[in-house]
Amino acid sequence: MRPGHTVAVFGAYGHTGRFVVAELLERGFVPVLSGRDAGKLGELAAAHPGLEVRTASVDDPASLDRALTGAAAVINCAGPFSTTAAPVIEAALRAGIPYVDVAAEIEANADTFAHFAERARTSGTVVVPAMAFYGGLGDLLVTAAMDDWTSADEAHIAYGLSSWHPTTGTRVAGAAVHARRNGRRVRHRNGQLEYHQDDLPTLDWPFPDPMGTRSVIGEFTMADVVTVPSHLSIPEVRTYMTAEAAGDIAAPDTPSPTAVDERGRSDQTFLIDVVVRSGDTERRATAGGQDIYAVTAPLAVEAVHRILDGRTGKLGVVSAGELFDATDFLDALAPHITWTVKP
Repeated sequence: MRPGHTVAVFGAYGHTGRFVVAELLERGFVPVLSGRDAGKLGELAAAHPGLEVRTASVDDPASLDRALTGAAAVINCAGPFSTTAAPVIEAALRAGIPYVDVAAEIEANADTFAHFAERARTSGTVVVPAMAFYGGLGDLLVTAAMDDWTSADEAHIAYGLSSWHPTTGTRVAGAAVHARRNGRRVRHRNGQLEYHQDDLPTLDWPFPDPMGTRSVIGEFTMADVVTVPSHLSIPEVRTYMTAEAAGDIAAPDTPSPTAVDERGRSDQTFLIDVVVRSGDTERRATAGGQDIYAVTAPLAVEAVHRILDGRTGKLGVVSAGELFDATDFLDALAPHITWTVKP
Protein backbone atom coordinates (compact mmCIF):
# COMPACT_ATOMS: atom_id res chain seq x y z
CA MET A 1 0.00 0.00 0.00
CA ARG A 2 1.23 3.46 -0.83
CA PRO A 3 0.96 5.55 2.38
CA GLY A 4 -1.64 8.28 2.26
CA HIS A 5 -4.24 6.61 0.06
CA THR A 6 -7.51 8.51 0.48
CA VAL A 7 -10.58 6.37 1.22
CA ALA A 8 -14.06 7.86 1.35
CA VAL A 9 -16.23 6.49 4.17
CA PHE A 10 -19.93 7.00 3.53
CA GLY A 11 -21.82 6.84 6.81
CA ALA A 12 -18.62 7.65 8.68
CA TYR A 13 -20.39 8.87 11.83
CA GLY A 14 -22.39 5.67 12.36
CA HIS A 15 -21.40 3.06 14.94
CA THR A 16 -19.54 0.83 12.49
CA GLY A 17 -18.38 3.79 10.41
CA ARG A 18 -16.45 5.18 13.39
CA PHE A 19 -14.62 1.87 13.79
CA VAL A 20 -13.78 1.93 10.07
CA VAL A 21 -12.42 5.49 10.26
CA ALA A 22 -10.23 4.57 13.24
CA GLU A 23 -8.93 1.45 11.48
CA LEU A 24 -8.10 3.41 8.32
CA LEU A 25 -6.16 5.98 10.32
CA GLU A 26 -4.30 3.30 12.26
CA ARG A 27 -3.18 1.71 8.99
CA GLY A 28 -2.00 4.89 7.31
CA PHE A 29 -4.95 5.70 5.08
CA VAL A 30 -6.56 9.15 4.91
CA PRO A 31 -10.31 8.85 5.47
CA VAL A 32 -12.73 11.32 3.92
CA LEU A 33 -15.73 11.64 6.24
CA SER A 34 -18.99 11.53 4.32
CA GLY A 35 -22.70 11.12 4.98
CA ARG A 36 -25.92 13.08 4.88
CA ASP A 37 -25.88 14.59 8.39
CA ALA A 38 -23.52 17.59 8.42
CA GLY A 39 -23.84 18.01 12.19
CA LYS A 40 -22.78 14.45 12.97
CA LEU A 41 -19.96 14.69 10.45
CA GLY A 42 -18.75 17.84 12.18
CA GLU A 43 -18.76 16.12 15.56
CA LEU A 44 -16.73 13.24 14.18
CA ALA A 45 -14.30 15.60 12.47
CA ALA A 46 -13.72 17.39 15.78
CA ALA A 47 -12.41 14.11 17.16
CA HIS A 48 -10.10 13.71 14.15
CA PRO A 49 -8.63 17.15 13.34
CA GLY A 50 -7.45 17.54 9.78
CA LEU A 51 -9.82 15.09 8.14
CA GLU A 52 -11.97 16.40 5.32
CA VAL A 53 -15.75 16.39 5.61
CA ARG A 54 -17.94 16.02 2.52
CA THR A 55 -21.68 16.00 3.10
CA ALA A 56 -23.52 13.80 0.60
CA SER A 57 -26.90 12.18 0.11
CA VAL A 58 -27.98 9.17 -1.91
CA ASP A 59 -30.73 11.36 -3.36
CA ASP A 60 -28.12 13.74 -4.81
CA PRO A 61 -25.72 12.02 -7.25
CA ALA A 62 -23.65 15.17 -7.67
CA SER A 63 -22.98 15.28 -3.93
CA LEU A 64 -21.81 11.65 -4.03
CA ASP A 65 -19.51 12.48 -6.93
CA ARG A 66 -17.99 15.30 -4.89
CA ALA A 67 -17.61 12.99 -1.89
CA LEU A 68 -15.63 10.48 -3.96
CA THR A 69 -13.47 12.97 -5.85
CA GLY A 70 -9.81 12.05 -5.46
CA ALA A 71 -10.57 8.94 -3.39
CA ALA A 72 -8.83 5.66 -4.19
CA ALA A 73 -11.78 3.64 -2.87
CA VAL A 74 -15.05 3.99 -0.98
CA ILE A 75 -16.37 2.03 2.00
CA ASN A 76 -20.13 2.29 2.44
CA CYS A 77 -21.15 1.95 6.11
CA ALA A 78 -24.58 3.59 5.81
CA GLY A 79 -27.66 1.43 6.05
CA PRO A 80 -30.23 0.49 5.15
CA PHE A 81 -28.22 -0.74 2.17
CA SER A 82 -31.39 -1.40 0.22
CA THR A 83 -31.43 2.40 -0.04
CA THR A 84 -27.75 3.34 -0.09
CA ALA A 85 -25.87 0.57 -1.91
CA ALA A 86 -27.00 1.22 -5.48
CA PRO A 87 -26.47 5.02 -5.47
CA VAL A 88 -23.01 4.74 -3.88
CA ILE A 89 -22.01 1.93 -6.26
CA GLU A 90 -23.16 4.09 -9.17
CA ALA A 91 -20.96 6.91 -7.87
CA ALA A 92 -18.01 4.54 -7.47
CA LEU A 93 -18.43 3.34 -11.05
CA ARG A 94 -18.52 6.93 -12.30
CA ALA A 95 -15.34 7.63 -10.34
CA GLY A 96 -13.71 4.39 -11.48
CA ILE A 97 -12.82 3.28 -7.95
CA PRO A 98 -13.41 0.11 -5.90
CA TYR A 99 -16.49 -0.11 -3.70
CA VAL A 100 -16.73 -2.07 -0.44
CA ASP A 101 -19.73 -2.20 1.88
CA VAL A 102 -20.62 -3.78 5.20
CA ALA A 103 -24.20 -4.77 4.34
CA ALA A 104 -25.79 -7.58 6.32
CA GLU A 105 -29.07 -7.27 4.39
CA ILE A 106 -29.62 -10.39 2.31
CA GLU A 107 -31.75 -8.82 -0.42
CA ALA A 108 -29.53 -5.75 -0.73
CA ASN A 109 -26.51 -7.99 -1.32
CA ALA A 110 -28.41 -10.15 -3.79
CA ASP A 111 -29.43 -6.98 -5.66
CA THR A 112 -25.80 -5.87 -5.86
CA PHE A 113 -24.78 -9.15 -7.51
CA ALA A 114 -27.78 -9.11 -9.83
CA HIS A 115 -27.61 -5.50 -10.97
CA PHE A 116 -23.93 -4.56 -11.01
CA ALA A 117 -21.87 -7.64 -11.90
CA GLU A 118 -21.54 -6.92 -15.61
CA ARG A 119 -21.28 -3.14 -15.27
CA ALA A 120 -18.53 -3.34 -12.67
CA ARG A 121 -16.62 -5.87 -14.77
CA THR A 122 -16.97 -3.77 -17.91
CA SER A 123 -15.80 -0.64 -16.08
CA GLY A 124 -12.71 -2.47 -14.83
CA THR A 125 -13.39 -2.11 -11.13
CA VAL A 126 -14.38 -4.31 -8.22
CA VAL A 127 -17.45 -4.19 -5.97
CA VAL A 128 -17.35 -6.17 -2.71
CA PRO A 129 -20.67 -6.41 -0.85
CA ALA A 130 -21.07 -7.73 2.73
CA MET A 131 -17.40 -7.25 3.63
CA ALA A 132 -18.34 -7.52 7.28
CA PHE A 133 -18.92 -9.87 10.19
CA TYR A 134 -22.07 -11.19 8.52
CA GLY A 135 -21.46 -12.26 4.94
CA GLY A 136 -17.73 -11.65 4.65
CA LEU A 137 -16.20 -13.46 7.62
CA GLY A 138 -18.43 -16.52 7.22
CA ASP A 139 -17.62 -16.67 3.51
CA LEU A 140 -13.88 -16.58 4.22
CA LEU A 141 -14.22 -19.35 6.79
CA VAL A 142 -16.29 -21.56 4.48
CA THR A 143 -13.78 -21.00 1.67
CA ALA A 144 -10.85 -21.84 3.97
CA ALA A 145 -12.61 -24.99 5.20
CA MET A 146 -13.32 -26.10 1.62
CA ASP A 147 -9.59 -25.93 0.80
CA ASP A 148 -9.14 -28.09 -2.32
CA TRP A 149 -12.79 -29.10 -2.61
CA THR A 150 -14.51 -27.69 -5.68
CA SER A 151 -17.99 -28.47 -4.36
CA ALA A 152 -19.78 -29.63 -1.23
CA ASP A 153 -23.25 -30.83 -0.31
CA GLU A 154 -23.86 -28.46 2.61
CA ALA A 155 -22.36 -25.53 4.47
CA HIS A 156 -23.46 -24.73 8.01
CA ILE A 157 -22.48 -21.46 9.71
CA ALA A 158 -23.32 -21.25 13.40
CA TYR A 159 -23.04 -17.88 15.15
CA GLY A 160 -22.21 -18.16 18.82
CA LEU A 161 -22.81 -14.64 20.13
CA SER A 162 -22.71 -14.00 23.86
CA SER A 163 -25.30 -11.26 23.26
CA TRP A 164 -26.51 -9.00 20.47
CA HIS A 165 -27.09 -5.40 21.46
CA PRO A 166 -28.13 -3.83 18.15
CA THR A 167 -27.12 -0.38 16.98
CA THR A 168 -29.66 2.12 15.70
CA GLY A 169 -28.48 1.29 12.19
CA THR A 170 -29.18 -2.40 12.74
CA ARG A 171 -32.69 -1.57 13.95
CA VAL A 172 -33.40 0.64 10.93
CA ALA A 173 -32.04 -1.91 8.46
CA GLY A 174 -34.03 -4.66 10.16
CA ALA A 175 -37.24 -2.68 9.82
CA ALA A 176 -36.55 -2.09 6.13
CA VAL A 177 -35.93 -5.80 5.56
CA HIS A 178 -39.08 -6.77 7.48
CA ALA A 179 -41.17 -4.42 5.36
CA ARG A 180 -39.69 -5.74 2.15
CA ARG A 181 -40.40 -9.36 3.09
CA ASN A 182 -43.95 -8.64 4.25
CA GLY A 183 -43.57 -10.95 7.23
CA ARG A 184 -41.91 -13.79 5.35
CA ARG A 185 -38.59 -15.45 6.19
CA VAL A 186 -35.82 -16.36 3.77
CA ARG A 187 -33.47 -19.33 3.51
CA HIS A 188 -31.12 -20.95 1.00
CA ARG A 189 -32.15 -24.34 -0.34
CA ASN A 190 -31.54 -26.25 -3.56
CA GLY A 191 -29.11 -23.61 -4.74
CA GLN A 192 -31.40 -20.61 -4.40
CA LEU A 193 -33.07 -18.25 -1.97
CA GLU A 194 -36.64 -19.10 -1.07
CA TYR A 195 -39.21 -17.30 1.06
CA HIS A 196 -41.31 -19.12 3.62
CA GLN A 197 -43.43 -18.70 6.73
CA ASP A 198 -42.35 -21.83 8.58
CA ASP A 199 -41.54 -21.68 12.26
CA LEU A 200 -37.82 -21.66 12.92
CA PRO A 201 -36.50 -24.77 14.66
CA THR A 202 -34.47 -24.74 17.87
CA LEU A 203 -31.62 -27.23 18.18
CA ASP A 204 -28.33 -27.75 19.99
CA TRP A 205 -25.07 -26.82 18.29
CA PRO A 206 -21.76 -28.30 19.54
CA PHE A 207 -19.58 -25.18 19.54
CA PRO A 208 -15.92 -25.81 20.35
CA ASP A 209 -14.70 -24.98 23.85
CA PRO A 210 -14.90 -22.71 25.71
CA MET A 211 -18.45 -22.06 24.48
CA GLY A 212 -19.57 -25.68 24.31
CA THR A 213 -22.99 -26.88 23.22
CA ARG A 214 -25.58 -24.12 22.99
CA SER A 215 -29.19 -23.80 21.95
CA VAL A 216 -29.44 -22.16 18.52
CA ILE A 217 -32.21 -20.99 16.22
CA GLY A 218 -32.02 -22.91 12.97
CA GLU A 219 -32.35 -21.12 9.62
CA PHE A 220 -31.70 -17.77 11.30
CA THR A 221 -30.61 -16.66 7.87
CA MET A 222 -27.78 -14.18 7.41
CA ALA A 223 -25.90 -12.68 4.44
CA ASP A 224 -23.67 -15.74 4.03
CA VAL A 225 -26.48 -17.33 2.00
CA VAL A 226 -25.66 -14.76 -0.70
CA THR A 227 -21.87 -14.53 -0.48
CA VAL A 228 -21.03 -18.24 -0.18
CA PRO A 229 -23.14 -19.53 -3.12
CA SER A 230 -21.97 -16.65 -5.31
CA HIS A 231 -18.73 -18.56 -5.94
CA LEU A 232 -18.91 -21.99 -4.29
CA SER A 233 -20.94 -24.93 -5.56
CA ILE A 234 -22.87 -25.66 -2.36
CA PRO A 235 -26.63 -26.12 -2.84
CA GLU A 236 -27.50 -25.98 0.88
CA VAL A 237 -26.17 -23.04 2.93
CA ARG A 238 -27.67 -22.68 6.40
CA THR A 239 -26.94 -20.28 9.23
CA TYR A 240 -27.77 -20.51 12.93
CA MET A 241 -27.85 -18.06 15.84
CA THR A 242 -27.51 -18.68 19.57
CA ALA A 243 -30.93 -18.41 21.17
CA GLU A 244 -29.82 -15.70 23.61
CA ALA A 245 -28.58 -13.44 20.82
CA ALA A 246 -31.69 -14.08 18.73
CA GLY A 247 -33.78 -13.03 21.72
CA ASP A 248 -31.74 -9.86 22.13
CA ILE A 249 -32.21 -8.73 18.54
CA ALA A 250 -35.92 -9.53 18.63
CA ALA A 251 -36.62 -7.57 21.83
CA PRO A 252 -37.50 -3.90 21.24
CA ASP A 253 -35.87 -2.74 24.49
CA THR A 254 -32.43 -4.34 24.11
CA PRO A 255 -29.93 -1.48 24.60
CA SER A 256 -27.28 -0.38 22.11
CA PRO A 257 -23.68 -1.57 22.54
CA THR A 258 -21.68 -0.01 25.39
CA ALA A 259 -17.93 0.52 25.07
CA VAL A 260 -15.76 -1.25 27.64
CA ASP A 261 -12.23 -0.67 26.29
CA GLU A 262 -10.06 2.03 24.73
CA ARG A 263 -10.97 0.88 21.20
CA GLY A 264 -14.67 1.44 21.87
CA ARG A 265 -15.56 -2.25 21.75
CA SER A 266 -18.40 -3.74 23.75
CA ASP A 267 -17.93 -6.79 25.98
CA GLN A 268 -19.75 -9.01 23.47
CA THR A 269 -17.79 -12.07 22.36
CA PHE A 270 -18.42 -14.30 19.37
CA LEU A 271 -17.52 -17.69 18.01
CA ILE A 272 -18.33 -18.63 14.41
CA ASP A 273 -18.33 -22.35 13.75
CA VAL A 274 -18.40 -23.47 10.12
CA VAL A 275 -18.94 -27.03 8.93
CA VAL A 276 -18.86 -28.05 5.26
CA ARG A 277 -19.91 -31.56 4.27
CA SER A 278 -19.29 -33.58 1.14
CA GLY A 279 -20.74 -37.07 1.33
CA ASP A 280 -19.65 -38.52 4.66
CA THR A 281 -16.68 -36.18 5.05
CA GLU A 282 -16.78 -32.94 7.04
CA ARG A 283 -14.36 -30.06 7.34
CA ARG A 284 -14.54 -27.36 9.98
CA ALA A 285 -13.27 -23.81 10.52
CA THR A 286 -13.83 -21.68 13.61
CA ALA A 287 -13.13 -18.04 14.46
CA GLY A 288 -13.56 -16.06 17.66
CA GLY A 289 -13.20 -12.50 18.80
CA GLN A 290 -14.84 -9.50 20.46
CA ASP A 291 -17.63 -7.21 19.19
CA ILE A 292 -19.23 -8.00 15.83
CA TYR A 293 -19.40 -4.33 14.86
CA ALA A 294 -15.79 -3.55 15.76
CA VAL A 295 -14.40 -6.57 13.92
CA THR A 296 -16.14 -5.45 10.74
CA ALA A 297 -13.66 -2.56 10.47
CA PRO A 298 -10.49 -4.65 9.96
CA LEU A 299 -12.41 -6.87 7.54
CA ALA A 300 -13.43 -3.93 5.34
CA VAL A 301 -10.11 -2.09 5.60
CA GLU A 302 -8.04 -5.21 4.90
CA ALA A 303 -10.18 -5.72 1.80
CA VAL A 304 -9.49 -2.18 0.58
CA HIS A 305 -5.79 -2.59 1.39
CA ARG A 306 -5.52 -5.73 -0.74
CA ILE A 307 -7.53 -4.32 -3.63
CA LEU A 308 -5.40 -1.18 -3.80
CA ASP A 309 -2.24 -3.27 -3.50
CA GLY A 310 -3.29 -5.28 -6.53
CA ARG A 311 -3.55 -8.53 -4.57
CA THR A 312 -6.73 -9.52 -6.40
CA GLY A 313 -7.24 -10.94 -9.85
CA LYS A 314 -10.92 -10.40 -10.44
CA LEU A 315 -13.25 -7.60 -11.48
CA GLY A 316 -16.97 -7.11 -11.09
CA VAL A 317 -19.10 -7.92 -8.04
CA VAL A 318 -17.10 -10.40 -6.00
CA SER A 319 -17.47 -11.82 -2.49
CA ALA A 320 -14.60 -12.02 -0.02
CA GLY A 321 -14.00 -15.75 -0.40
CA GLU A 322 -13.67 -15.50 -4.17
CA LEU A 323 -11.65 -12.30 -4.33
CA PHE A 324 -9.03 -13.03 -1.68
CA ASP A 325 -6.81 -15.87 -0.51
CA ALA A 326 -9.09 -16.87 2.37
CA THR A 327 -6.45 -18.43 4.62
CA ASP A 328 -4.02 -15.56 4.17
CA PHE A 329 -6.77 -12.99 4.72
CA LEU A 330 -7.92 -14.66 7.94
CA ASP A 331 -4.33 -14.81 9.18
CA ALA A 332 -4.01 -11.08 8.51
CA LEU A 333 -6.95 -10.34 10.82
CA ALA A 334 -4.91 -11.18 13.92
CA PRO A 335 -5.17 -9.96 16.67
CA HIS A 336 -8.80 -9.05 15.92
CA ILE A 337 -9.75 -12.71 15.54
CA THR A 338 -8.26 -16.10 16.27
CA TRP A 339 -9.15 -18.89 13.93
CA THR A 340 -8.48 -22.55 13.21
CA VAL A 341 -9.31 -24.98 10.43
CA LYS A 342 -9.71 -28.75 10.74
CA PRO A 343 -9.49 -30.56 7.38
